[in-house]
Amino acid sequence: MINQNSYDKQLSNWIDNEKIAANLLNLIGQLMYDKGIEIVLFRQNILDVGVTELMRLVSYAENVVERKIKLDTALKLTEEITSMELPPSKLDLGLLTAEFLEENTNDHKIFLKNKLQNIISTEINFSPRDVVLFGFGRIGRLAARELIRQAGKGQQMRLKAIVVRNISDEQIEKRANLLKNDSVHGSFKGIVDVDLEKRMIIVNGQIIHLIDGSNPENIDYEKYGIKNALLIDNTGAFKSKEALSCHLKSKGIKKVLLTAPGTEIPNIVYGINNKEVNVDEIDIFSAASCTTNCIAPILKIVNDKYEIVNGHLETVHSYTNDQNLLDNMHKKPRRGRSAAINMVITTTGAGKAVTKVIPALEGKLTANAVRVPTANVSLAIMRLKIKNKANLKEVNNLIREAALRGDLVNQINYQIDPDLVSTDIVGNPCCSVFDSQATIVTEDGYDIVLYVWYDNEFGYTKQVIRLAKQISKVRRLTYY
Repeated sequence: MINQNSYDKQLSNWIDNEKIAANLLNLIGQLMYDKGIEIVLFRQNILDVGVTELMRLVSYAENVVERKIKLDTALKLTEEITSMELPPSKLDLGLLTAEFLEENTNDHKIFLKNKLQNIISTEINFSPRDVVLFGFGRIGRLAARELIRQAGKGQQMRLKAIVVRNISDEQIEKRANLLKNDSVHGSFKGIVDVDLEKRMIIVNGQIIHLIDGSNPENIDYEKYGIKNALLIDNTGAFKSKEALSCHLKSKGIKKVLLTAPGTEIPNIVYGINNKEVNVDEIDIFSAASCTTNCIAPILKIVNDKYEIVNGHLETVHSYTNDQNLLDNMHKKPRRGRSAAINMVITTTGAGKAVTKVIPALEGKLTANAVRVPTANVSLAIMRLKIKNKANLKEVNNLIREAALRGDLVNQINYQIDPDLVSTDIVGNPCCSVFDSQATIVTEDGYDIVLYVWYDNEFGYTKQVIRLAKQISKVRRLTYY
């Protein structure tokens, strides 16, 4: 039985930590908007979170990452960071705090100077890059939200225009409302104003022009003050190199990024094969598909360790706007049947697409998909036959280590929750959310079944933004 003294002490400790968290969040905001320094906690964005959410993420770090985090230590380190002369950068406060405690040091200043030496000594020469969103659907609106959130002092990417097919007063109002309100991802945390006369929206002080996209090759972006821009095409209307080249004919556009699998252009999964492309020599890129971004990190890790002999991928995918709410005509089999009340077997190109990213898997994978009556979050189920014997604990630890260290820490989120369901994944910034509780390894150790969740909207959009930063050459220095 808990006595009154224990109750009061526990509550008092919680309140003390809430006060620390509030002060910490205030400093995190100052660093972002005054210096262009983004603070994350084991890769989780904490710029716009509340006090309780921050404390939940600390608990996650202690249970999943298995590293001790003290909020008062985190606060002291952040206070010291505010006094340092650092270039625009992205720092993992969770990792820094854990290392500070593990190294049992007392001098926060010396500790940070040692840990951040590479950042301190590096001179940043990049210039802000204009961005145009061509299309304003599900991915386009999330990309807009994310570009606006990350704008900071405007040192990196600047969203300057959105291209749509209709820019009547009514349409502008409707598109502004769709940016503000989202049934899946919640209300936009900011202010959206509309200037109908000038055909623009102003979002958190950022002017964004609305441009008619009827003739994309003839748009003069320069008359809107847009130069050397990256255009992100999220319409799905243009997928070939030839079709996408129309954007490069427009004044003011320098590079093009497609948010779908493309033909005759590099298909890139950030974290896997992004280092293989020279952004100076290539003008048109594809960010592949949401499913390919989900499965590629896991398949690479497993293949590098065990060598995949063959396998089958089944995606349980939320319905999308290309399906019908009620039975109607559709160019593809089964997709014309009501998405709201049916599970719909359909095809997916992810099995073949992933081989463009990981050539070693060529001819080894089959794939299919089932569309289900959920609005967002999908699940990839991979049954893999492997050459080298494994066991359950070893497989899970392999993925867990990749989620915490190395080149894929932004792509993989490791979950241990036995009650995990699809809605828990909404808003997860990683493209692969590994469900460790669902892993199956056969008794002989040569067949494994892996369950990987993904927010097919937001998780994918984060990958698009990561690739966009590389193409634009505005990636900040990082400490992960």
